[in-house]
Amino acid sequence: MAHHRPTANRFNNINTFLKDAEEHLDFKYKNITTDAGYESEENYAFLEENGQLSYIKPVNYEISKTRRYKNDMGKIENMEYDAESDVYICRNAKRLTPDHVRHSKSKTGYVSKKTIYKCEDCNGCPYKAECIKGNNCKTSLEERTKTLQVAKTFLKYRQEDLERILSEEGILLRMNRSIQAEGSFGDLKQDMQFRRYISKGTSNVLAESILLAMAGNINKLHNKIQKGRTGTHLFPVKSA
Repeated sequence: MAHHRPTANRFNNINTFLKDAEEHLDFKYKNITTDAGYESEENYAFLEENGQLSYIKPVNYEISKTRRYKNDMGKIENMEYDAESDVYICRNAKRLTPDHVRHSKSKTGYVSKKTIYKCEDCNGCPYKAECIKGNNCKTSLEERTKTLQVAKTFLKYRQEDLERILSEEGILLRMNRSIQAEGSFGDLKQDMQFRRYISKGTSNVLAESILLAMAGNINKLHNKIQKGRTGTHLFPVKSA
């Protein structure tokens, strides 16, 4: 498993981090476990091409379990989809058909595409106010038509990933990611009382970070020896 704490970007690119890890390790991680900050089509595609399995928590994982989310008729997850005809069917039994495809390129050059679906007729729909969102739109609700932006490749990757993280192995890996990644930051900030770097400059900060990492690893090894857990990598999932 690879663990890395994301920054506050829209999403984090996993490509550079894993390639750097492979340059310094004599093995390659098969299972890549991250939090929701790393979910993107680009990351899913990279892991597949790199022969690795993603165990990435979807951005909508928590909210998708809420009643409000499940009852939101405007979301594609709550619409019927006819794969053969490639159309979505809304609550009012109207068809949303493909209108055009929109391409976008990331900062790293990855090109993704979204299919824009448009409703055949929204006039007089009794669910219009609940289905069409966006209060800041200059066009009045009566004149607006329901559209969906569907990233088919991304949704395919997300569904495959979701099945993995909900498996027994996925639950085990995600639990241990939380323990290992978040626990290390807790140890540094709380137990070791690390609040700020005392040096300036990239090289000095890097040296200080390495010393902190070494100290953290020594403490972890000591605890493992004391508890007889040397040679084990994962904590078992506790049964309810």
